[in-house]
Amino acid sequence: MARAERVMPGGVSSPVRAFRAVGGTPLVLRSGAGAEFEDVDGKRYIDFVCSWGPLILGHAHPEILRAITETAARGTSFGAPCEQEIELAEYLTSSYPGLEQVRFVSSGTEATMSAIRVARGATGRDRIIKFSGCYHGHADHLLVAAGSGLVTFGRPSSAGVPEAFIRETIVLPLDDEQRLTDLLRRDGDKIAAVIIEPVPANNGLLLQRPEFLATLRRETARAGTILIFDEVISGFRLARGGAAELFGITPDLATFGKIIGGGLPVGAFGGRRDLMRHLAPLGGVYQAGTLSGNAVAMAAGLAALRTLERENGWRRLEETGRQLEQLLTPVLARAPYSAQLVRAGSLFWMSLQDGAAPRSAEAIDPAAAERYRPLFHALLDGGIALAPSAFEAGFLSLAHTPAHLERLRDALAAAFAASGGAA
Repeated sequence: MARAERVMPGGVSSPVRAFRAVGGTPLVLRSGAGAEFEDVDGKRYIDFVCSWGPLILGHAHPEILRAITETAARGTSFGAPCEQEIELAEYLTSSYPGLEQVRFVSSGTEATMSAIRVARGATGRDRIIKFSGCYHGHADHLLVAAGSGLVTFGRPSSAGVPEAFIRETIVLPLDDEQRLTDLLRRDGDKIAAVIIEPVPANNGLLLQRPEFLATLRRETARAGTILIFDEVISGFRLARGGAAELFGITPDLATFGKIIGGGLPVGAFGGRRDLMRHLAPLGGVYQAGTLSGNAVAMAAGLAALRTLERENGWRRLEETGRQLEQLLTPVLARAPYSAQLVRAGSLFWMSLQDGAAPRSAEAIDPAAAERYRPLFHALLDGGIALAPSAFEAGFLSLAHTPAHLERLRDALAAAFAASGGAA
């Protein structure tokens, strides 16, 4: 890390990797296999971060490695349409509700940024609504924090973002039908899009009531406002059709990443054909990417999705998640403070605060972060790798076995016992 810090800001290529939220020195990794990885000091860990979600089959899965090496031998990128790109597009559009056309990009940030541009171009409106606690990448107009009052126009949550860039971004709280309905019925004809993580997983795991999402679908349709589901994390992880399939709600546009790249940098956005025709070269909404749809990334994504389907992956992941919940719930009940497991399929999060698990960012207790720091390091010392932040979700993969889950249970019990709680 000392070498890294001399040549990279903070020694990292993404801020959360720097351990600033938990303290200590970040791990530098050497290799991964299955559900485990090894750092440069030779210590092995069970990985519940899974590269923040993409490694749904585990590290170095043989089907993905085979797809990468065979494709790379024939060329890595062409800057032109390729067979793998078309095959992956066909798979996505046949799998996700309402997805008639899709365009590939290289990151989730590009996907959400582009989907909003399409919504603005299609509607001729400028304003968008996002929800506090939902993260949609680091595009300027989406780096907005929630304000107080009924409705607040956002203010930048990052230096370098002019207020003028996000003046048309409105922030609402999650889990509040009344505020959403009031705004859309009053100003819906000025609002191009509402974007939401249907399963918010970037600020804790803020599971939403189906009624709230149903209201969102009904009111956006009434206002002629485009509904965008950000399924960069949940898409093809919670089900083949993502959260849209689970909730029975079809958005107008959706964004994807993580799983559809098989561990390589891939994003995508898509939706109804009449909306996607606004994209160049057919329409006036410009979007481009030199390496978008490159053959190697497309092949890796296809291999991941086909393996999930062939091996009953979504059913198995739900079973693994249920096993984790059964193992950890009694341990968390004996913690020295209030703690509970929040789970959606193979996504999980430990809520370390009093009361019911939060459904909005405003309901999160900042004190939970203080409780998480020593717990994170105790688990890391025991060979268990969770996210270096109290408010990031954990991920399961097909490579996680009951033995891996039991080791997490035992390490968690030992950590609570060491801190004064009952084992």
